[in-house]
Amino acid sequence: MATSDHGRFKCCFHDWIAKQYQDLDELVDALASFPLDDERLQLLTKKSVEHFQGYLDDRALLSENNAPSFLSPSWCTTFENSFLWLGGCRPSLSIRLVYALCGSEMEAHLHEYLLGERTGNLGEISAHQLNLINNLHSKTIREEDKLSAQMASLQAHSNKICLEDVVDEPLSSIVKKSVNVGESSQDVDRALDAHALALGHMLSDADKLRLSTMKELMDILTPLQAVDLLVATKKLHLSIHAWGKRRDEGIGKV
Repeated sequence: MATSDHGRFKCCFHDWIAKQYQDLDELVDALASFPLDDERLQLLTKKSVEHFQGYLDDRALLSENNAPSFLSPSWCTTFENSFLWLGGCRPSLSIRLVYALCGSEMEAHLHEYLLGERTGNLGEISAHQLNLINNLHSKTIREEDKLSAQMASLQAHSNKICLEDVVDEPLSSIVKKSVNVGESSQDVDRALDAHALALGHMLSDADKLRLSTMKELMDILTPLQAVDLLVATKKLHLSIHAWGKRRDEGIGKV
């Protein structure tokens, strides 16, 4: 991979990190200053989703010929990479956050709820909303499992790594016939290109699932609940990034 390519990949990621900080500031301010302004909250939610879609679109273009780089990116911290699932967070993570926040918010404001006071946040998920969220969670888990199985199949069968419709000879056979370790040839290059292409399709499918899950979840939640969730999600992602940087600096990894 050319150095210039790596620079563009890294720039794309850090631009996304910067946008998340900007969005987080706006969302936190809205929760504090305009919690009842549904129109303003909806606009901020839409802006955050559009920024996420823009990031996925940008990296889809960048990863066309270098998908393996995005599955364990060197521009992320080692701590972040330990959490990755097909180049990003599991789509179901946001749904699990809803469950966790729903319980913690309810516990934190139990006295107010008993007195009939309402905040409208994630602690007040209705039965209808919870049913929709449960259905979305089940559907998302099924899709995640399907993609995980496809990735496991791709990784486990080295003789299928090159995809028969693209390269006639399995990679394992090419390696066996080579004289020297790491010896390159047209067949090897074609096999690696085919593998990268397959990984690119996997990354694209995973990103589509991440985006569709987020959009469906935003539609289920009220404007205030959606902003509440986005704040928690961005805090989690940005905290993992910050924690990872400190740990990498501690072990001398720049």
